[in-house]
Amino acid sequence: MERTVKIFKKGRRQAVRLPADFEFDTDSVYIRRDEYGNVVLSVKTHREYHRDIFLNLLKLTDVPESFLSKEERNQGFADRDPFEGM
Repeated sequence: MERTVKIFKKGRRQAVRLPADFEFDTDSVYIRRDEYGNVVLSVKTHREYHRDIFLNLLKLTDVPESFLSKEERNQGFADRDPFEGM
């Protein structure tokens, strides 16, 4: 859904009147500028948004039970130099 709205200026400040169908159900929102220069308003942080996408995709992934045995999954922590041998 996309709409064009008017920007109101007062000094160096700007405001946008949101149409009713874009109403937020919260007292505050996050604002950021994306890599293309667009201003994005969101009820979630950029990190929360991408985390939710990842978790939803994870739910759609069908990993067979035989992928790793219980022992292979519970290897513990290995303290080693990741650059050893380079």
